[in-house]
Amino acid sequence: MQTETAEQVVIDTSSTTVHTLGPKDARKIRYMQKDGRFPVVFHKASDWSPYLMDIFTTLVEIRWRVMFLVFSLSYILSWIFFGLCYWLIAYVNGDDSNDDDKICIYNVRGFTGAFLFSMETQATIGYGFRGMSENCMVAIIVVTVQDVLSCLIDTIIIGIVIAKMASARKRAQTVGFSNFVVVSLRDGVLCLSWRLGDFRRNHIVEGVTTAQLIRYVKKPMGYVVISYQNLEIEEREIVLATPALIIHKLQPGSPLYGLGPDDLLEENFELVVSFTYTGDSTGMLHQTRTSYTPSDIRWGQRFQNMLKVGKRHYKVDYALFNETIWVPVPLMSAEEYDRRRRPVEPNTPSLQPDKRSQIVVNVAPELK
Repeated sequence: MQTETAEQVVIDTSSTTVHTLGPKDARKIRYMQKDGRFPVVFHKASDWSPYLMDIFTTLVEIRWRVMFLVFSLSYILSWIFFGLCYWLIAYVNGDDSNDDDKICIYNVRGFTGAFLFSMETQATIGYGFRGMSENCMVAIIVVTVQDVLSCLIDTIIIGIVIAKMASARKRAQTVGFSNFVVVSLRDGVLCLSWRLGDFRRNHIVEGVTTAQLIRYVKKPMGYVVISYQNLEIEEREIVLATPALIIHKLQPGSPLYGLGPDDLLEENFELVVSFTYTGDSTGMLHQTRTSYTPSDIRWGQRFQNMLKVGKRHYKVDYALFNETIWVPVPLMSAEEYDRRRRPVEPNTPSLQPDKRSQIVVNVAPELK
């Protein structure tokens, strides 16, 4: 049941429906996934120069199984390479037939012995069975180069592993947005809001929220045009010690000002929201992001209160993080709601005395 007055237009929430995407709309590709990933594929995969120029970032971004493969191959290949060098030195010097005072590398009589000596040298195992003599300067130089290279490999591998373990993506998984956004009245103004929360005990130092409305249109020639519109957010800078409610007022200038609940069924846009923040434990910069489609907008609802004040602490019930309740909300766009709320200006400054008396005469019989 819909009730209209000159001051306020509200709806009976018992007849409110939640809009969902149909089968046709469900097949549309999202600009950004709910977990913050972008479904973008680069077809120009033959050019590997951008990845090789920034090899450290490339290794940090690869999967763990690939990282372990690179980790193992970096050592095994270096052992094989220097093992070949030691084997060639021993072969050229004739260590198999020379006396002990002319041998370059003790107890290296083949490639297997040279490989073991290379591994013992680089891993600093030092079993004491094989060793380097002072007769061959070339062998001494190769051992020195291998020792320096092994320190370099250890530094790079350890740095990459630590960077992957402290990746910003891991911390971003503990900061989350609500599964949907709601439209409700706040101080007589229609507002679009969503929830942001930190699920860890070591909270965030500071952070900034942003929101963009993204539309993409497929042109007849086959190319796609993507437009970006920034949404004004109240209180963009947040200390996320407790869950925060991010609010965007549907006022003139907002891209959603002229959209009502029925218009959302025909709209094709994504609301991309992000939270860039500094972690309290590490001091590193992180970012959490997600996106909402028109089917994720719940008109006429608000989030349940999940914060209570105790004697010594603030109590937060994260079980209510995505819970909402129905509230009376205008079943129309913010533009139409504002237009109906404006007072109607009379055509004349005041009513004439005869007209006022005529109204009383006409109404009085009905009142009786």
